[in-house]
Amino acid sequence: MDASQQKILGYFIEEAREHLETLERGLMDLSKVINDPEELNELFRAAHSVKGGSAMLGYNSIQKTAHRLEDGFKILKENDVLADHKLETLFLKGYDTLHALIEQLESPFGLRDEDADRITAEAEPHFVELEGYLNQLLAGGLAPVPEAVPTTVAEPEISPEQEKFARESKELLKKMLAGFKQKATPEGRKSLQGFCVRLAKLASAEKNWQRVAKACHKAIANPKFSYRTLAPIVIKELKQGSDAIVLGQGEEIQVSESLRQLASAKTPQILIPVEPKAAAKALAHIFNKKQLSQLVELLRAEG
Repeated sequence: MDASQQKILGYFIEEAREHLETLERGLMDLSKVINDPEELNELFRAAHSVKGGSAMLGYNSIQKTAHRLEDGFKILKENDVLADHKLETLFLKGYDTLHALIEQLESPFGLRDEDADRITAEAEPHFVELEGYLNQLLAGGLAPVPEAVPTTVAEPEISPEQEKFARESKELLKKMLAGFKQKATPEGRKSLQGFCVRLAKLASAEKNWQRVAKACHKAIANPKFSYRTLAPIVIKELKQGSDAIVLGQGEEIQVSESLRQLASAKTPQILIPVEPKAAAKALAHIFNKKQLSQLVELLRAEG
């Protein structure tokens, strides 16, 4: 990839990050957003923009994933659909797929075909279920599930306690997401850790949930990790865990390998973008002026 192509890719990744933030923020509060045409349009435009940019660069897996989200948002725009917990969860799983593809694109190895195929293959059942569930909602919940949709077990009845947990955990996660948008400071990290403690207390009997909250607490405490590194993993882990508790599946909650590494890391781990300007910005956030000068000298010596 020549310098010009690298620059274009860097611009796409930066814009894609912003669109991912829009999608994440909106999907975390879909039951409210669905009743606001402008906010719903923002989600549609975010998916549409990622679709267009990835098509231009030839990343078909990203294009198709964004397109499927865009189609889902189009249905919400054009129809009166009630956004329940299941619909929100299915849309978030689609978002997770898009996020994983773009995160892989930003990695040192880029988005390799085998990685793209693996990520999209794992996501296919979720998108099929999302499309089938949207069809059911459009028909007032009485439409037959298309043949392509695998048979699934009906969701269990949600108790008042689970409903309360869902509501309170959702509010705390929204506040955490807003905290991650701020500049990283020691006080800010303590505040974010406080949310982990409060989330853990919401379901103190769930041991696996406690482990996830504790791992997030430890990861946030490490000043070597930027909010940009922490936010996608921490929010995703806590959201998936809270969904499991609401569905009565707390025993299935696990600390992912990514979160485990963040929680146990003792040395700096730096994720450097491939685009030079973005890489320079990332390094400037990590090193002081003296260290940057030493790094420049070392790079010159290597050259």
